[in-house]
Amino acid sequence: MRAAVGSVRARLRDLVAANDPGLLRLAAGLRTVGAIALTLAVLGLLGTDVRHLVAGAIAAMVSTFAIREKQRSQQAVTLALGLPVALASLTLAAVLNSRVGGDVVFVALIFCAVYARRFGDRGTALGLIGFQVYFLSLFVGATVSALPQLYGVVAVAFASSALVRFALVPETPAGILARLREAFRARLAQLVTAQLELLDAGPEEIDGALAHVRDGTARLHETAMMIQGRLEDGTDDEAMARLVQRRIADAEIAAERLGLLLLTARSAERADTLTLHLPGAPVPEGGLLPVREEATTTLRRDLEALRMLVLRPVSADTGAGLAQVRNRLLGYRDEENLPKASPAVQDVFRGVGEAARAVLGLRIALGGARDESDDSPSTARSREELDAEDAAIDAGEEAAEAPASGWQRPTTRAAVQVAVGSSLAIVGGEFLSAQRWYWAVLTCWIVFINTASTGEILVKGYRRLLGTVLGVVAGLLLAGLVGHHTWTAFGLVLLCVFAMFYTAPLSYTLMSFFVTAALGVLYTLLHTYSLSVLVLRVEETALGAACGIIAAAFVLPVHTDRRTNDLLGTVLDRLAEVTEAAIDQLSGGPPDDLLDRARDLDQALADLRAATQPLTHPVTPLRTRRNTARYVVALLETCAYHARSLAAMAELLPTHPSIAADPRLRRAGQRILDNIAAIAARAADERAAAQVETGASIAALLESELPGVSRYGRITDRVLRHLQRLDEAVVGLARPLKVPVAAPKR
Repeated sequence: MRAAVGSVRARLRDLVAANDPGLLRLAAGLRTVGAIALTLAVLGLLGTDVRHLVAGAIAAMVSTFAIREKQRSQQAVTLALGLPVALASLTLAAVLNSRVGGDVVFVALIFCAVYARRFGDRGTALGLIGFQVYFLSLFVGATVSALPQLYGVVAVAFASSALVRFALVPETPAGILARLREAFRARLAQLVTAQLELLDAGPEEIDGALAHVRDGTARLHETAMMIQGRLEDGTDDEAMARLVQRRIADAEIAAERLGLLLLTARSAERADTLTLHLPGAPVPEGGLLPVREEATTTLRRDLEALRMLVLRPVSADTGAGLAQVRNRLLGYRDEENLPKASPAVQDVFRGVGEAARAVLGLRIALGGARDESDDSPSTARSREELDAEDAAIDAGEEAAEAPASGWQRPTTRAAVQVAVGSSLAIVGGEFLSAQRWYWAVLTCWIVFINTASTGEILVKGYRRLLGTVLGVVAGLLLAGLVGHHTWTAFGLVLLCVFAMFYTAPLSYTLMSFFVTAALGVLYTLLHTYSLSVLVLRVEETALGAACGIIAAAFVLPVHTDRRTNDLLGTVLDRLAEVTEAAIDQLSGGPPDDLLDRARDLDQALADLRAATQPLTHPVTPLRTRRNTARYVVALLETCAYHARSLAAMAELLPTHPSIAADPRLRRAGQRILDNIAAIAARAADERAAAQVETGASIAALLESELPGVSRYGRITDRVLRHLQRLDEAVVGLARPLKVPVAAPKR
């Protein structure tokens, strides 16, 4: 019974870890709700009235979610600086509330709050605190006579926020990184489960199974990127950070390759990597693998064993049973015990062996036990390879790019746009309501957060409006339920606040829904609740979104096409850097910082994917453009996968005798680099005289001119396959990007 309960608890823990990597959303929600609850408890014991309770709740929420720095010491400094900023903003709002100059000061404050983002996380936090506290004073109707009591309320809120952040719900970079690694392990296990589903799916089920594999691959990559962003602060030294980075990259590549090999085994021909990255891509023709065939049964067993190996806690890396499973899977790397089956199915077994080797490396890097007494020769060889790779890891420095200046600086442009949009919102909001015009300003402010183009602002404004409309309906129901029961109402507000922070990274519409629902309850507490007030909230939201869109479209605009083109150029530059460095090292060049370059490529691709959301949104009327954007991003993801794989293999050169440098590879890879440069030139300038070249396969380009010399030298087939697929994907980019393709040279 105890074992069963433990098993259920472990599965539940893995499920939560996989759905909330690092428990970041859970921690954010608990910290914010805890700060609000503690503030309300203290103010309630002091006999504070409802209006000041509402002010304290909002101040506690602002002082908690505004802090985004990773180190606790930096968080403490920012929180300490935030208190005088909040008090100054509160004073300005109370003094200027009824004066003509108040609107001018508010617009100036908005400009400064946005411009402060150029100073990093601290500038962003202080600007956010200044703006939100000014909004708070307008919401509760702060007056000069009430300032002393409001000062005390805000001080209690900041103190409660500090207590919850540093004592009740503490969070350290090392702790976050440890939880992210658990999330990676859980998501890796989920991906193996999806691959098992793909193995057994029938003709009518394969589309759904492939969609699960795509989703699992994307979620695993998302977690790997989150770990990458936390490594520097969450590890003791740079060498350990690079070791974990390397092992995470190995596991991600091995898992993605295993999915591709499974898809190929079910197909009549080798599956295209694009199929794993393009939603809705046609499934390669093929059939269900024979259910009763011995090789298929063994493969199903080994995938289950691989999942067990992934899910096994690092601290429990002992036991003869686990060692036997690990030895069997790693044996496939040495062609041991490969079952009689088609070459494609045997490739899947080799892929299982490579994935097992990546899991072993990940467990060793995370401090697993090293009981080597039951190791087979294959396992011992894998350990030796991993140890040699660990010893070869060396830290490198990365050159920083020169930041933009003047009007080209994003923070300057955004500050001017928000100031203009807020001015329009103030004027329009005054016509709708002389008391609640600030809702339009708040919406205009929010739609500019984390957006960089007119299209992104349009999509965010639409989502906020939709969430607000739905939230009004929920607010009506909740307000009718709670009536004027103060503490019941605050309990509902806490639930809405938690849901708001937990769903914020997942859906902006859901976040807006919970915000509006909570506001309906707060209006009830302030005795200002009515249907007309909530309808006015929708009108002000629509007005604020419209003002933000107008400002973005006509004041220093950054159109979606321009932004996506700029980001496309960045992705192509990063792709060229990774490919060139990997080819150079595989050709005998000096070692380079390949994994960092690969992660820079992944980050640039993530930025491009986010920027294309306005183009790929379901409601966009430009269907052809939407399909083109999805296809281009999927092709770039395919290129990134093969470039990552080449980078990982190039880093194996010093430690793996089966992979060695071949100078001929540089000549073969030059065509790929020239084609990437041609596409980048056309993306930057449509009039550029550049074209993509096609020709013989990469393997043919490696043919030696000297008789009697091996065709491939010591370059492995896998390197050739990645180069060939990368070459095909780069050429494939030419058509959707309208780059001319030259006829093959004879």
